[in-house]
Formats: sequence, structure tokens, C-alpha cells
Amino acid sequence: MHTAGNQRGRAGTLENPEVYPHIPGRVIPILEREFDDFDVEAQRFLDGEIDRQAFMGFRLRQGVYGQRQPDVQMIRVKLPFGGFTPDQFDTFADIAEIYAPLRKGHITTRQNVQFHFIPLLESAQILRRLGDSGLSTREACGNTVRNVVCDPFAGVDPDEAFDPTPYVGALVRYFIRNELTQALPRKFKIAFSSTEKDRAVTGIHDLGFIPRLKDGHKGFRVYTGGGTSILPRVGRVLYDFVGLDDYLKVAEAVIRIFDRQDELRKNRARARMKFFIDRIGLEAFRTLVDAEMQGDWVNARNFDPEPLQWNDNEEERAPRAPINPGSPNGDHQEFVRWAAANVQPQRQTGFSTAEVKIAQGNLTPEQFHGVAQIMREFTGGHARTSDEQNVVLRWVRNESLYDVWSRLQALGLGEAGARQINDVVSCPGTDSCKLGITNSMGLAQAIQRRVEALAIDDPLTKKIHIKISGCPNGCGRHHIADIGFYGAAMKFDKHQVPAYIVMLGGQYDAGQVRMGQRLDVRVPSKRVPEAVERFVRHYQAHRRADEAFTAFVKRVGTDSFAGLITDLSLPVTFDDEHMHEFIDWSQNRVYKLERGEGECTA
Repeated sequence: MHTAGNQRGRAGTLENPEVYPHIPGRVIPILEREFDDFDVEAQRFLDGEIDRQAFMGFRLRQGVYGQRQPDVQMIRVKLPFGGFTPDQFDTFADIAEIYAPLRKGHITTRQNVQFHFIPLLESAQILRRLGDSGLSTREACGNTVRNVVCDPFAGVDPDEAFDPTPYVGALVRYFIRNELTQALPRKFKIAFSSTEKDRAVTGIHDLGFIPRLKDGHKGFRVYTGGGTSILPRVGRVLYDFVGLDDYLKVAEAVIRIFDRQDELRKNRARARMKFFIDRIGLEAFRTLVDAEMQGDWVNARNFDPEPLQWNDNEEERAPRAPINPGSPNGDHQEFVRWAAANVQPQRQTGFSTAEVKIAQGNLTPEQFHGVAQIMREFTGGHARTSDEQNVVLRWVRNESLYDVWSRLQALGLGEAGARQINDVVSCPGTDSCKLGITNSMGLAQAIQRRVEALAIDDPLTKKIHIKISGCPNGCGRHHIADIGFYGAAMKFDKHQVPAYIVMLGGQYDAGQVRMGQRLDVRVPSKRVPEAVERFVRHYQAHRRADEAFTAFVKRVGTDSFAGLITDLSLPVTFDDEHMHEFIDWSQNRVYKLERGEGECTA
């Protein structure tokens, strides 16, 4: 067994907790030598001393990902459990201002923050800036353990058995820079929820943990084998209860088995855990895990999570009651709508969370700075990103909610509707991704405008979730949306047209995960907002009382929806009258399918 120092590239061992000072926002230890290594390797690559393939594997482990545009990179910042500090958001603002040509950062569906169009040598500068703020990109890309996500309401949810956050931190620290996880058959994704509502959607992850109490002891129900992309699967229960002293051991045993499956490396498109479990069956896989935990490697480990835990007593820094809180005046109704949609009471009396709706997860430098200052003044510095590409402000005094909303309004972030029909989730699509087929980000904006124009006030309709991916992969989580779209292409009059395939009836709330059903019809991109409106009106006109959209789809079947949009798939001629059909959203040239070699399987 390697010690923590040898295995993870840091001084000390698991028995030396001083290695992990509990400084807010500093979960992943920062190693200065990694920045020096990146400088050296990047220059060697540019000088032609090392080939593209060798450098790519190194670059991806540092969280630097190639874009579809030549000679620029995407940088993915890893935020374990979505946590960050005000100073770190200020750092994001500086990076967006100084380095990102589009002056924005992007929150992903896995709680990371990404920056695009960065030249390679400037990437090295950014990594150093991030390190100075306690932020890391280490293993945010590549065939490693990716960012470990967690319900952003963990620690403040009234229904949780206990706060899983400290144990998320321990798992992150256990596997970061671990020799075992540097060259897995494919990427490995882990999620922690805080309650049975499963807001982290453990069912679409390779491993998932949900807190449970058994006979007075804390532990987790463990899920495995979930995933989206091609042949999506819903994860199943591996163990109904694993105690805190064993959850790291179970995680390592699973990853060790996965790492040994060399046949998976022969076809990276089918190299995820879900395919291996499909092949041998869950019971056989559980038998393998049981046997693995009897191996000699176990005796050389310390699985006590306490030395590695992320311990941050947020309540100690909770804000005091305001002396002169603001109150609504002429904007009373707007504030009430926002509070009803975006605010939830914490289990701690007198405090609430306020979810900031961020369109497609994109923030400008001014908005990064503004949110950071709101955190300082009204949350004690506490916030987390969410899988809905939003920011959840925590520890907001109830008396301060109006002041918080007013400040968000001034930033253009005070809109009601977090996690509702107008909170459309999207991956970057052809804006930057090599695998993108369509401009999903532009479509998301168009759909948001369309549904907001409908002025929906029905509570059940507001609960509809719309998610978009620019290709069949699952970055936009279209598989589990009530209404999901993924990018495709059509041909009209011998010319290509950007289009989408529709999936309906997915679910990921209330502890249930269900993959949507695919409609056997493609819709040209410019007609998708019309399709959404037809779906919504069909639901409103024919649903039963209190029938959610997913239940409605299940009852009436997808054929009734397909029939609503058959005419939208009809071809048109390539002429001036219809030219807009041949141009994707947010683009100014005729569409042409251009798909590069992705690095997800590199």
C-alpha cells in the first residue's frame, strides 16, 4: 500500500490530519509543482518535443480540455459538492474578464465552472491564479474520478438524516491524485444526496450515496451502474447500508474492479461501469465487490474518514440579524413570486436558502463579483453551485431576503423560476464542444423566451423541466427531463438542417429516476420552441387534476405528442424565404454538420 504522501503526491499520511486544514473553499490540496509541470509540458508540446496524444492525457488530468476551435482550450474548475467562497467567485470574475474572450464563465450540470477559448499558455497562467485561491482543476477531465457532486442543500435540508458534506470531502481527498484513478477505462462519476429526494440524482452515476441511519449509526445506501449518453441506465442498489467506516473501502473496491476490466478499454464508447454491470449482472458484481474487500490491499489502508473529512461549521459564520432590513414597496408582487419559487426554509430556524436562477449557467464578470459581495453581506460566505446550473445562497436571514433579491435584481439575476419550466438547462453545444452537433445554448435561450411569453401561472405546468444537449451524450441531462432534446441533423433540399430528437417523460425528482422515451420524429432547430409550446398546451388541456407531466406522458403515450409535431418535421426548399431554417440559433451562416474527435474517451 502507498502512503497518502506517495499515493497522492502530498506530505503526510491519512493519520496526519494537519495536512488538511479546514479553510473554507480549500477541499483539494494545491501542489505548486503541478503548475510547473504544466508550464514545462505545454511548452514542450508547442515546441514539438512530445506528440499530441501523450500531451492530451497529461492536459486532461489537469482539467484542460480541447475545444472544437483550434488552438484554444476549455478549463474546467472542480468544485467538490459545489462549494466555493466569495473570494473564489471574485477569482472567476477576474478570469472571465482577463482571459475569456466571451467574458463569461459557465456552471455545469456537475457543479463545475468552465471557461472557454483559452490559449494553451494562458491556461497555465489561469491554473496558477486558481491555485492561489485554493481552487483546483486536477482530474476534472480525463479517465479519472471526476468532480464529486452533492445536493447543494446538504447540511441545511430539514429532512436529511445527517449532512454528507464532510464525507464528500473525505472521498474527494482519498481519490485525488490516487495512482489507482489516473488511467481508468473511462471517467468515473460519484454523487452524494442528502435525502431520499435524491436531488443529486445518484441514479445516473457510477456510484451514488444517500445518507441513512441504522440502529443509531450513520451510513449510506449505495447505488451503482447508472449513466446517461448512449444506452442510458438507472443505477441500482449495491448495498442498502454501508457504515461510515466502510464507505471509502466500498468505493475503492468498486473502482479497483472497474480498473481491471481491460476489455472495456478496447471500446471506449462502451467502457462505462453501466456496461460492465449489464454484462455480468448486479448480483455477480456485488459478489465481486464482496470478494474484493477481502483482499490483502484492505489491510494496508486506513478507511477511517475522520482525518480526511471536510469540516466546516457554517453556522459559526452565519450572518447576524440585520439592523435595518429592506421591505417591498412597488415591487411587492415580483418579490413574492421570486420568494415562492426560489426560496426554501432551512432546518436552522430563521434562515433560508435562495436559489439564484442563472440562464444556462452563464455568468459575466460583473455577476461573479456581485454574487460574491452578496455572499459576504448576507450569507456568511456560504453558497454552492447546483446541478441545475444555478447558485444556491445558504444561510440567508429571513429578514434579509428582500435585500438579497434587490441586489440580485440589480445584477440581472433576480428572476423567479429556479428549477421551473423557464429554467432551461443546456450544455455548451457547438459554441465550443468538439462533439456538438447543434447550438444547444442558443436554443435554450429561445425556449426560455417562448415559455416566458406564455405567462404560465399553473403550479404543475411550472414544474416541467426542459433540458437540452447538443449531441446524444448526456451533458445537458436531456434523458431525465420532462421534455428533453438532443442534437441531430436533417437534410432538406440537399442541404443540412440543424435538428433535435425529442425525449419525453423523464424524471429525477422525488427520489425517482426515469429515462424519457424517444419520439420517432426529428424537429428542425428553429421549430423546437413551437414544439415545446404545443406540448405544454396539450398537457394543460388534457391532463387530470393534480397529474404531473411525467404521469400524463405515461398515461396518454408518446404517440399523441408525436402527432402534435409531425408537420414541424416537413421539409422546405433552400431559398430566401426559408433560409433561417438552415441557420442554427445564434449563428450567422448556413449550417454544416462538423463534429471533431472528442476527448471524453481519450
